[in-house]
Amino acid sequence: MTNKVRIFVAGHRGMVGSAIVRQLEQRPDVDLLLRSSAELDLTNQQAVTNFFTKEKVDQAYLAAAKVGGIVANNTYPAEFIYQNLMIEANVIHSAFKSGVKKLLFLGSSCIYPKYAEQPMKEEALLTGLLEPTNEPYAIAKIAGIKLCESYNRQYGVDYRSVMPTNLYGPNDNFHPENSHVIPALIRRFHEAKVNDEKEVTVWGSGKPMREFLYVDDMASASIHVMELANSTYLQYTEPMLSHINVGTGIDCTIRDLAEAVAKVTGFKGEIIFDTSKPDGTPRKLLDVSRLSQLGWQATTSLEEGLGKAYKWFFANLEMMRK
Repeated sequence: MTNKVRIFVAGHRGMVGSAIVRQLEQRPDVDLLLRSSAELDLTNQQAVTNFFTKEKVDQAYLAAAKVGGIVANNTYPAEFIYQNLMIEANVIHSAFKSGVKKLLFLGSSCIYPKYAEQPMKEEALLTGLLEPTNEPYAIAKIAGIKLCESYNRQYGVDYRSVMPTNLYGPNDNFHPENSHVIPALIRRFHEAKVNDEKEVTVWGSGKPMREFLYVDDMASASIHVMELANSTYLQYTEPMLSHINVGTGIDCTIRDLAEAVAKVTGFKGEIIFDTSKPDGTPRKLLDVSRLSQLGWQATTSLEEGLGKAYKWFFANLEMMRK
């Protein structure tokens, strides 16, 4: 017999899931349960049910999701809402049916209205219209929060939700078309430097404000929230407003970000902003006071994080070309 806690990290090969695994695998009292998408299709209800029944999971981190940037969200809206709804419904329901008492669902800051008051408090949820470009993904993430809250209310389990700001770091998606802003810029500026190009074009005006969180900080925050005493968690949340924002509390313009990435990658040319392309939400900054009151703050600066992200990208270039 073992006293180890059996923890399932769904999405362990993704950026956030792999960061959570890196931290949990350092603990001698943890028995990690990991399955690739080829080994376990989380959109398949019977397969997920069978997995939870067999493995006797104690805790689950639900970091698996179909994710992408503006282009991907605009191009594949049906896939974004369907796959994410199926993943979270299957995992949360199967976790409950098999007796899992603790689960952490990872959402996204896009759950908040497009014109939510800044910085965005948890209370802003469902108070206005969403950003149209990623509404299907946001709807799925909101449903995940409400799944957790509903199972808590009806069955007395302890399923929590964290809503990260824009994440970046090792194992990010650096696809030239379907990636988020930081990996897209890192790749673009790196290739421009290598090819001795004189300029790099960035979508939009450069004026929108964004907040960015290094993924290892996100993993640290996720574990922190998961391990909070239930009495403490309930003290700072409400039964149907229980999600917690995770971010740095600091934002910057896309122009400032582009200039920072250019510096990190060593690109010396000109940065052009294509104002014919969409800007998306004018500003996205999370109010992280709830998480701060719960005893956690980010420790990685944007400059430090960009350096680490570029180092990982450069070290894995050959793998990404395959």
